[in-house]
Amino acid sequence: MRSPMRILHLEDNPKDAEFVQAMLAAEGLPFKINRVEARDAFVAALEEGGFDMIISDYTLPSYDGHSALLAAQAKRPEVPFIFFSGTLGEEHAIRALKDGATDYVLKSKPARFVSAVVRALREAEEKAERKRLEEQLRQAQKMEAIGQLAGGIAHDFNNLLTVINGYSELTLLKLPPDHPLRTHLKQIRTAGKRAASLTNQILAFSRKQVLAAKVLDLNEVLEAMEKLLRRLIDDDIAIVTKLKPGIGRIKCDSGQIEQILMNLTVNARDAMPSGGTLIIETADVKLGEKTTASGWELEPGFYVVLTVSDSGCGMDEATQARIFEPFFTTKEPGKGTGLGLSTVYGIIKQHQGAITVYSEVGKGSTFKVYLPRVDDLAGSRETVAHEAAVPTGTETVLLVEDSAMVRDLARMALETHGYTVVAASNGVEALRLADRHQGPVHLLMTDVVMTGMNGRQLAEQLSPRRPETKVLYMSGYSEGILTHHGIANPNVTLLSKPFTPTILLRKVREVLSGIPSGADKE
Repeated sequence: MRSPMRILHLEDNPKDAEFVQAMLAAEGLPFKINRVEARDAFVAALEEGGFDMIISDYTLPSYDGHSALLAAQAKRPEVPFIFFSGTLGEEHAIRALKDGATDYVLKSKPARFVSAVVRALREAEEKAERKRLEEQLRQAQKMEAIGQLAGGIAHDFNNLLTVINGYSELTLLKLPPDHPLRTHLKQIRTAGKRAASLTNQILAFSRKQVLAAKVLDLNEVLEAMEKLLRRLIDDDIAIVTKLKPGIGRIKCDSGQIEQILMNLTVNARDAMPSGGTLIIETADVKLGEKTTASGWELEPGFYVVLTVSDSGCGMDEATQARIFEPFFTTKEPGKGTGLGLSTVYGIIKQHQGAITVYSEVGKGSTFKVYLPRVDDLAGSRETVAHEAAVPTGTETVLLVEDSAMVRDLARMALETHGYTVVAASNGVEALRLADRHQGPVHLLMTDVVMTGMNGRQLAEQLSPRRPETKVLYMSGYSEGILTHHGIANPNVTLLSKPFTPTILLRKVREVLSGIPSGADKE
């Protein structure tokens, strides 16, 4: 049932006021009317707000309708304003419409009054909806622009981290176990790994991380993480899990789903400095029609829902409007990067899902993550075995990388482990060197995004000349960029930046030996 229409009625004649109410009631329109007779009461009502429609007489003993219109336009321009007056000449009517009046109806011809009210209310609702959608679009465009900027910065940062982490590892390998510099180098390497984790968060926000999507049981992921989550929160916070048995499957990157849960858990923990309750729930939902929630559009279909609720301090509307912006934080300087929820935003967007938030100051917050349900059976959670030794080889590698520092690092790592390296800074140079090289080229190891010829184009042009050559792509860029360049598909092997020499050498060995590629792990 529709809620009653709230009307502010400026009218000094009680009989005319009763007539307006009778016409609305006769049409079955639910309404609540606040009638005022003079300027001060009208202005006070404008200040208070909370109404859907203004109806006003034009001629009043101590106030005039046009002044009321101008006051309403200044304070409540979104509220439709209808004149219902005994006398309103053509000149005054035109002036009123130009100054913002929605319509005017003469008291001597009231037949059009109710239809004018209904039409004005409908147009106001349509205008409000249009404004809301425009604001959603602006917000989405802003987030997309920030994401593109963040992704580009992360790519450049990944090249630098590849060099920092790589040379730290190479130097450690050459130093004896008791060398005093090993402690300093380990600190550099640790900081480099933390920085790499930060760039991964930036890429996740910008929806530009390469995903290893598998069919998963969300309950299994949560159960496997429960001990870790308990270590993340304080002892005075209770964790309550309500996992629906037989939950539907999702196709996601398990590491990214873990990241979502950890970030939401940390966010909840920080909202409960004096303790409280954290509730984690899972459920299946079916949406019968296209749904819009918290600025996200969800297509009809089946979804698996992860709900994370806390009993913390909650958020006001202004904070809720900005929580997914990168680097926005309500925490003290040094206590938060402002990337936690923006990372969640990016991951969910990348998985074609949605996230909604409901929060009240002093009562806590509830986040709901919607992920598309799939019908496939869940695969087992893989574990990656750590190899005891760094693999070596004797094959020839055509190395193509436009960053001289990254190219030099990769070349040094390969050559010190037995490989012959032919290095080039771009695709044209690589083809020329490949044509001149005497003997086989076992592997093309190329960056994806380069000026002029990109990695995929280089591989395509090299293939007829060197059909035996296998391909390993490198990138610190995004899934979107890789897709654009024809790289992001299951048949392509990718080495993600930043990488260490150990990761590089293992990935090279996997490709050359025909071993199915796993995650980039040390």
